[in-house]
Order: sequence, then structure tokens, then C-alpha cells
Amino acid sequence: MIASVERSTISGEVYAPPSKSYTHRAILITSLGPGGTVARPLISADTRATIAASEAFGARVLMDEEVVIQGVSSHPRTPEDVINVLNSGTTLRFCSAVAALTEGAVLTGDASIRTRPNGPLLSALNDLGAEAFSIRGNGRAPLVVRGKIKGGTARLNGGVSSQFLSALLIAAPLAEKDTHIVIEGELKSRPYAEITVDMLGDAGLKVEAGVQDFFVAGGQTYNLRSFTVPGDFSSASYPLAAAAVTASEVTVKGILPSRQGDAAIIEILRRMGAEVVWNRESGDLHLKGGDLEGVEVDASLTPDLVPTIAVLGALARGKTVVYNAEHVRHKETDRLHAMAVELSKMGADIKERPDGLEIVGGKLHGATVHGHHDHRIVMALTVAGLAAGDTSIDTAESVDVSYPGFFQEMAHLGADISL
Repeated sequence: MIASVERSTISGEVYAPPSKSYTHRAILITSLGPGGTVARPLISADTRATIAASEAFGARVLMDEEVVIQGVSSHPRTPEDVINVLNSGTTLRFCSAVAALTEGAVLTGDASIRTRPNGPLLSALNDLGAEAFSIRGNGRAPLVVRGKIKGGTARLNGGVSSQFLSALLIAAPLAEKDTHIVIEGELKSRPYAEITVDMLGDAGLKVEAGVQDFFVAGGQTYNLRSFTVPGDFSSASYPLAAAAVTASEVTVKGILPSRQGDAAIIEILRRMGAEVVWNRESGDLHLKGGDLEGVEVDASLTPDLVPTIAVLGALARGKTVVYNAEHVRHKETDRLHAMAVELSKMGADIKERPDGLEIVGGKLHGATVHGHHDHRIVMALTVAGLAAGDTSIDTAESVDVSYPGFFQEMAHLGADISL
């Protein structure tokens, strides 16, 4: 699908979609217990993959306004078939760890998933007593995981993805013995791991979180009976950035405080010069755009914001530098390279660095750009197109991964977009 974007201003109100990160965790954690309900979930291509995987492990899932789950009561079954996670890296990592609680499973996904690294997770699962390996011997899917993990000490490289740690934290309570996870190096995207710890606490599980290690008692049981998914800051960043770069005003509703690291978008936009008012009790976030100034951004905790920040920087005065973002290369695509290439087509002065981007802001012009089959690249380029005009973006269907109604919501705000 191709999205054609013309220069536009936007106005009005839009609700932030529910958090994809919280939805993945809520579905899987509820499925591992006796069951319960997940209210206001994000139903997207990625979360459907987690629902399907949960069903493969023996849960029964009914989808309506809420997701109603009959769980496996801490006894996931061995899947009868290969688990295909489609394009969901979260599902692949989390469910590889859950597979280590069964007699075994094979997990794979689409072409993009089969390029993403999983070596640190496989090594940690082996440390804990499972047999986990990549069929091709390169740490990438298809993966084979044979259980059952017993517990013990696992060492985990924290520099690639916090999803590896979250996966281990989700599986470890059902191990026979206690589990001690030692993080080697800096833990990237730590807020996502903190979300996992919080939600495991909601399910009645004991997890001790240190700076460089985590302790999980074995032989526990899951009991998450109900959970309401908060709004997603990553997804909210796109209408907010669109207002910022087009000198528009917009209110994004449903943005309540949570552990999401991508809440940093609020302070980044303020630092760049946008007027932002956030009512933390009602969840209403109002932004008025205008002249933007370049900033420096440490992306170690907020990798999903990098495409949005790149567009903001390309349209701001002065220089914007994104650093500590090497882990952004291991997402659906190498997002540092993708944004550098595509924004260059639109006239941006942007340089790719090993750990980030260096952008000298100015004006953008319309161009035909490639969405890289990556939802965040497509949405960020759409924001750029609203300022530049005459922009065509392919693989636009990728937005279904995290924000299925993105184009419709933007059109509701007044964006001139056709599909």
C-alpha cells in the first residue's frame, strides 16, 4: 500500500492507541495464570501474534471490547505446531522463554524477524537448563527451544534489547529453582524491563530488581485477573510531532502516567520549543507547534522515538544529535540507516553515526520514500510529508503492527493523506 501525503496543518482531538508493550505483557502474563480480562487492549498485527502464541501454549482467548482469557494455570502445554510470530519481535522473544517451560517448540516469523538477533536470550536459556538454539546457527529465527528450564544463574548481554530480560523474567517464576539474572554491560531500554517487573508484581509474583541483576524465586504461580492497558506514548509521538512541525495545535487524550520510557517525547518537544500542557489526571496532552530548535537526545532508554526525533530534527533550526542508539539498528529494520537514507531523499542534512544520527535542520521537500516494511518508519515519514508535501510512502500497511487506525486518525485531524 502507498500513502500519498500533502502539506497540511492539523487540529482537534485524538485518542492515543493503547500501549503495545503493555498489551503483549498483559495477554501473556494473564494466559500463564488461571485467566482474567485485559481491558482496552491494542488489537494489532503484533498483539494478535501474542494471542495466537498464548493459544498455542494452551490458553483460550476471546476478543471483544475486552480480551477474556482462560489461562493455563502455570502449566503451559507443548505447542502442536510451529509458532509463527509474523513480524513481532516481542512475541518471538517472550514466547521463546515460555517455550522453555514446555517439552519444546519451534518459533519463526517473517523475513524481517528472521534477521533479528536473539543470541543473548538463547545463551541465557541454556544457562538456566534449557536447550535453545538457532536452526541456522546465527542466533536468528527459526529458533528451537526445548525445556524445561530449572533455574540457576544466567548472564545476559544488556546491549541489544531489554526484551531478552523481560522474556526471562516472565518465564523464571515457573522454573523449579530460583533464578539469578546478571546483566553484562548497560541494559538498553530499561523502562520496558521495569514495566515487566511491575506487571509481574500485579500478578502476585516476587521479582527483586537490582541495578545490574535480577532475582526471581522459583515455583511461583501467576494470578493476573484484570488489567487495563494505558495509552501508548510511542504512538502518541506521531500526532504530537505532526502538530509540532506544521505549527498546528492538537490534543492527544488517554495519555496517563506510566513506566513507559517514551514519555520522554513530552520533554523533548518542550526542549525543542513546542508548547506542551499535560493534565496527568485526565490524560489530556495539548501541544501547540511553532519554530523548533535542535537538541541532543540520549536514546538509550527510548529507541522507538528515534524515527520521530529524526523528523523533528530535520525540521528544526540548528543541530539535533541522537546518541546511544546503536540498539535501534536491531528493530524491524536498521532504523538509524533507514531514517538517514529516506530523509536524505527529502533534502535533509543528516549523517548516520555508529550510535546515532547528526541532523542539521532546515526545510524538506516532497519525495518518493521507502517505508522499509516498518511501522515506525512509515509513521515518521508521514509526519515529514505533512511538512514537506508531495510525498509518497510505500509499505504503508505496516502501521497495522502498532497503530491500525493511524491514517484514519490523522485524516480526522485534517491531514491530507490518501491511500
